[in-house]
Amino acid sequence: MTTNYGTDELRLLAKIARMYHERGIRQPQIAADLHISQSRVSRLLRQASEMGIVRTTVSLPTGVYTDMEEKLEARYSLLDTVIVEADGDVVRALGAAAATYLAETLSSGDIVGISSWSAALLATVEAMRPKNGLVVKVVTQLVGGHGDPRVQVDATRLIDRFASLTGARPEFLPTPGLVNDPAVRDALLADPAVTGVQQIWNQLSVALVGVGSVQPSPLLQRSGNAIDPHEQAELMKLGAVGDVCLRFFDQGGNLINSPFNDRVLAITPNQLKAVPRRIGIAGGPEKRMAIAAAVNGGWINTLITDLNTAQHLLQDHT
Repeated sequence: MTTNYGTDELRLLAKIARMYHERGIRQPQIAADLHISQSRVSRLLRQASEMGIVRTTVSLPTGVYTDMEEKLEARYSLLDTVIVEADGDVVRALGAAAATYLAETLSSGDIVGISSWSAALLATVEAMRPKNGLVVKVVTQLVGGHGDPRVQVDATRLIDRFASLTGARPEFLPTPGLVNDPAVRDALLADPAVTGVQQIWNQLSVALVGVGSVQPSPLLQRSGNAIDPHEQAELMKLGAVGDVCLRFFDQGGNLINSPFNDRVLAITPNQLKAVPRRIGIAGGPEKRMAIAAAVNGGWINTLITDLNTAQHLLQDHT
């Protein structure tokens, strides 16, 4: 690329490039030292970059994985990705990373939905701190928040704390996440307190969700909203590998067609996938297959996960 330039011109290009990039001399001083115009210095620096005389490299700090994040975004058509090192307590590390991410990306006027029974989401709101000037409009539950009274406080605390930190108006879903009879679900969905929340689901700008495996998490198990072993076996027979908001999907991310869906009180798949920012906070070896399916199926379009899970998504899904 340099054959159209004489030796003297190339020498000047290289000299200016070294003065500017290696010695840190500002352009006006270079112009004065070399007795040329500043506009010519600027033009020659641009030419040096175009010709490859100057090549910019970025050395990533320890613990920063933006290169892998970009690869995941390209591979799975994600809007954004955050990868965090998690030595030991994966849930706590994810919560801290997600809290920082939300502090940077939530906007005043956002309408936020949060799935109720997620340890990672609980860790996120526990790590959040108040931010001056941030006023989220509404926060609501995406899955029924009633369950065993001993653990129902977790679902309520999640929404309450998020609301207090962001100024949002809390809207609760006063139902279980799962009932035994579709007729009961239909009756609950017709209740005015529930129809109001369903209307908010159509207006969401952000959804914060966990990603579950077919085997329920300890928190979901304790809540009384988990599926029983027989249903787990039936869903796995149909190909289920994970869920978001109790909507189970197969390895390709396709919704499992099962009578189980008729007993769930949660945001519908179509409503969820219409939310502009669908942030999944999940990690750990037991969640890898479910997370891969969730991003493949478009259940989430932003992923906050741990380094080992990110490496798995890139290595095993080429």
